[in-house]
Amino acid sequence: MSYLSIGNVNIVGISACVPKEVEEVSDFSLFSIDDAINFSKTTGVERRRKSPVDVCSSDLCFKAAEKLIEELGWATNEIECLLFVSQTPDYTLPATSTILQHRLGLSTDCYTLDISSGCSGWVDALSVISSLLSHGSMKKGILLAGDTILKFCSETDKSTYPLFGDAGTATALEFSDKEENRIHFTFNSDGEGSDAIMIMDGGFRNPVNEKSLIKETISEGIERSKLDLILEGMDVFSFGISKAPQSVNNLLNHFSIDIEKIDYFIFHQANKFMNEKIRKKLKLPEEKVPYSLKDFGNTSCATIPLTLVTQLQDRLIKQKLSHVACGFGVGLSWGSCYFQTDQIVCPDLIEY
Repeated sequence: MSYLSIGNVNIVGISACVPKEVEEVSDFSLFSIDDAINFSKTTGVERRRKSPVDVCSSDLCFKAAEKLIEELGWATNEIECLLFVSQTPDYTLPATSTILQHRLGLSTDCYTLDISSGCSGWVDALSVISSLLSHGSMKKGILLAGDTILKFCSETDKSTYPLFGDAGTATALEFSDKEENRIHFTFNSDGEGSDAIMIMDGGFRNPVNEKSLIKETISEGIERSKLDLILEGMDVFSFGISKAPQSVNNLLNHFSIDIEKIDYFIFHQANKFMNEKIRKKLKLPEEKVPYSLKDFGNTSCATIPLTLVTQLQDRLIKQKLSHVACGFGVGLSWGSCYFQTDQIVCPDLIEY
């Protein structure tokens, strides 16, 4: 079991940006009216945001970061590290984080890093940037997490296209000389299940070829090419409802955290049926488990910060809160973390 505890770091701000275009589940061409109602009832998704062809996850993260930096009153030359976690980078190479460093006007002394991760990506990357800042050599950092995952979803695949949405987020952290507000983590991965959520072609194992673009009928209502996202629903469901509650319990037990003293549990927004199973297994009250699925769908690595911004903005700004976040999915990978926020900067949701 992998555990990590990091002190001397505070989360001081979180922001989020979504595309302006709203797509309603009820307008999905493969759904009848009854199908749309049943889908929304099961998944919790009624609508989501879709980015235009020329808008990337980096653009959404850039807008979120730009606004957050402005409201924090940070000088751009103070930011000494920038991490970008995504499965939809701008290019195969170079890394998108270096491009964002330049776009945001950060110093050339800024450390930059891309992390390829999805559902557990924000938790994964939070551990990395917290580790960088905890020594005090770097004082301020920005974690950007976002995906335009709909670019990978076939519009003729009812198992993926209606479920996902696009979003970008920014989380600001800074070094603190106070040791007591620690961030605790636990991590797991199991590559044996990697084919449960996968895009077959387009990497270097299976390069794009003339057959990659051919759409194949998998079953009724599921037609996709090898460049489109595969989601094996039952496999992912079984994985999620077993590993997520186990991860949270391991975190709480290992670090002797009182579950009653946690204000909010922020889960990756996989789908509501799955997440409710997880909530009930953990015996958590509904008011402690917020959802952003209804309006944004599953936004991959952006789900946790997007949920914080859209569902808890007022409380984040005004109060000191304790949180447990859990990400689980593609990889397969899963991880949980405990952290506190204390009257942080949290701008209104940005539309771009």
